[in-house]
Amino acid sequence: MNKLLVLVVFNFLFTSSVAIAQTSLVVVFPSTNYQTSTEKIFFIGTAPANGQVLINGKLISRSKTGHFSPSFPLQVGENLFKVTDQNQEREVKVTRLSTQPELPQELGFAKDSLTPAADIARLPGELICFGAIAPPQATVSVKLANQTIPLSPQPPQGQLPANSGVLTGRNQPTPSSPSKYQGCTTVANAADLGQPQFSLTLNGNTATQLGQGKIQILTPAKLPVTEVTVASGVARTGPSTDYSRLTPLPKGTRATVTGREGDWLRLDYGGWINSKETKILPGAVSPQTIIRSVGYRQLAGATEIIFPLQVAVPVSVEQSDDRTFTLTLYNTTAQTDTIRLDDDPLISRLDWQQVAPGQVKYTFNLKKLQQWGYRLKYDNTTLVLTLRHPPHLEHRKRLPLSGIKIVLDPGHGGKESGSSGPPGYLAKDVNLVLSKLLRDELVQRGAKVVMTREDDRDVSLVERQEIISYEEPAIALSIHYNFLADDSKVEKTRGLVSFWYHPQAHSLAIFLHNYVVNKRLEPSYGLFWNNLALTRPSVAPAVLLEFRLMSNADEFEEIVNSQQQRKIAKTLADGVTEWFKMVK
Repeated sequence: MNKLLVLVVFNFLFTSSVAIAQTSLVVVFPSTNYQTSTEKIFFIGTAPANGQVLINGKLISRSKTGHFSPSFPLQVGENLFKVTDQNQEREVKVTRLSTQPELPQELGFAKDSLTPAADIARLPGELICFGAIAPPQATVSVKLANQTIPLSPQPPQGQLPANSGVLTGRNQPTPSSPSKYQGCTTVANAADLGQPQFSLTLNGNTATQLGQGKIQILTPAKLPVTEVTVASGVARTGPSTDYSRLTPLPKGTRATVTGREGDWLRLDYGGWINSKETKILPGAVSPQTIIRSVGYRQLAGATEIIFPLQVAVPVSVEQSDDRTFTLTLYNTTAQTDTIRLDDDPLISRLDWQQVAPGQVKYTFNLKKLQQWGYRLKYDNTTLVLTLRHPPHLEHRKRLPLSGIKIVLDPGHGGKESGSSGPPGYLAKDVNLVLSKLLRDELVQRGAKVVMTREDDRDVSLVERQEIISYEEPAIALSIHYNFLADDSKVEKTRGLVSFWYHPQAHSLAIFLHNYVVNKRLEPSYGLFWNNLALTRPSVAPAVLLEFRLMSNADEFEEIVNSQQQRKIAKTLADGVTEWFKMVK
């Protein structure tokens, strides 16, 4: 579909939505029976521009074409809102859920407050801690095998907001329940201790409840060994998806299991992994390896570093902006005397050191600041690190991006519609429009552009990542339109948001963000490091851009302006061109 036809289709879709909105009152968000835990809620909708819209009798401000996005406070429990426009009315019920556990009316513990809440396994002598929420002035304890562990009332602690709080400036802790009881113990010998029994006594009455999780103390001489069975095992700092990601573990990685919590395994080097991504190796002993020589080979567009090992051990990667790339091998002891590294287009020097028992660190000193991506895999027990060389620019004046491959990812698609604007226009559609305009601009400059989707279809996040990994582009850009949390002040929030994850993408994110903002096409909402699926690919610098807010009535006027869309696409393509000139 050519550029003109794309714009015609876009304008048809938008004007159709507006035509519907002009004859009726539409509330796009929140839905009729909506639940949230936030203190405020915003409304997104539209109505004929020549009327007046009231929410619970309060006149609200709207954009020139009748769109609105005001915020209202919420009380805990049910909140009823009546949205009226002349003789039309919409009723919306929003339930604000309490974030504090509620104690039962009868003597007992707060629902789901007993911890540990899942089966756990620990080493002998390790702390095992218990927690519960119970009425003030109660006497609380836990019976575990032949021990009785008293739980003491704890002073109030801060309750942390979700990670998304940093996007709205609402990332300050709030006071937690003052009725939390905690206590810890240790067990010296291996044993299956079963479920702990919690007990609370208040005013002469006692209530007991079994904990949900069983407790096991592992045998140090017989710790299980696990092997990663997926292409890229997700390692984290703790036992749930709430915890931060570490360097993914390549398929075949082996490690000793030193603890367990529910489905999550604690590995000997410190990371946690979901057991569904591994298999236990019966009878295997704790994986340890030595390393001697380290070699390399040059490929077309990349340098491969070869680490021969006896067993595939856990690894981590650290990139920095001072021309270094660091690889750490765990459960590894160096016997290294010789490393071969001839003059390389990418690497100036390779340093190594045994930084701790069982931990060897390799630092690659690079010739240029900008890094262009890497791959990490095991070939049997040999670790292969592939460092990509800079892309080759052909320096054609009329085609300044000749020789450059770029992956464009129009966000959402198919059943994943993304956010919605005031008249019900979907982010997946405007993402595709802007991406196609940007593709045409980049192609005119000589770039080869690969799209993760070119129509309205379902493409999973994993499939999008696989396209980037397979294509090995010079850069990857994911195009989105923004939508903030329930309690954000959308009527006062504006601008471009840019996200990066790997340090190799930092320069690209900052440059493109500032380039668009300085051209006065978009205000700046901010630059953020963020662990997103489309910023995580390591094979190339990857950036995700959020252009304005679908939920802001005034911003939406800019979003659906076809002239503004063309300007953004051209300016962004110019920014990409200038960035390549700068980093070369």
